[in-house]
Amino acid sequence: MILKRLEGKSAIITGAAQGLGEALAKRFAAEECAGITIADVNIEKARFTAEAISKEYGCKTIATQTDVTKEEQVSAMVEETCRSFGRLDILVSNAGILIAEDITEFPASKWKLVMDVNLYGYFLCAQAAAKVMAEQKSGVIIQVNSKSGKKGSFRNSAYAASKFGGIGLTQSIALDLAPYGVRVNAVCPGNLLDGTLWQDSLYEQYAKKWNITVEEVRKRYTDQVPLGRGCTYEDVGNVVVFLASDDSSYMTGQAINVTGGQEMR
Repeated sequence: MILKRLEGKSAIITGAAQGLGEALAKRFAAEECAGITIADVNIEKARFTAEAISKEYGCKTIATQTDVTKEEQVSAMVEETCRSFGRLDILVSNAGILIAEDITEFPASKWKLVMDVNLYGYFLCAQAAAKVMAEQKSGVIIQVNSKSGKKGSFRNSAYAASKFGGIGLTQSIALDLAPYGVRVNAVCPGNLLDGTLWQDSLYEQYAKKWNITVEEVRKRYTDQVPLGRGCTYEDVGNVVVFLASDDSSYMTGQAINVTGGQEMR
């Protein structure tokens, strides 16, 4: 339900050129966010998404080419946002990658890359936003985490480690920023079975690995969910908007599951 809960706010969403980040940006615009920075390593797609959102919703948007592992690019992203919109009210740290390998075969360089993007990148974005928000004495930081941040993941040690670390970082930053009135939370989605990552690669990867059909892969994953379906962008958006709005003004340091009952801790 669209309730215009972000009216007048300005936001940065990383990894927002496509997929979940794009869906969150559209939802923020529908909630009457005044300004949105579409940050992504792919500047062409980021510009296209920013222009499309501005045209459809009438929301002011900018696009920045941002590799979240590069401190200077992250700083530039925040500075450009503040120049364009006058302030920064919301950061959604959504950029992330997934590389899955058995621990005995996982190349150390790839394991480190997952940690760099998912954990170090979140730290850099949160740190840059925190400097602005602490001075403002207001703001919200939200990390898009995962159910893999709550429970170990088979042949997925780097991703799970980065997401476990992300929850610890969320809780710690929340304590650091509480005296300034800045809230920090995480959202932990289940499997986004209709999302870009699954549609573009994971279904085919798992079908080939297990020698089953794509339909059988989907059924295998939906059967694990008590509510009987995969997580959707809307499911995640509902919780992210809640955490970004004043409706959650007494919540900080939380990691909220959006898993259909698959994870309950």
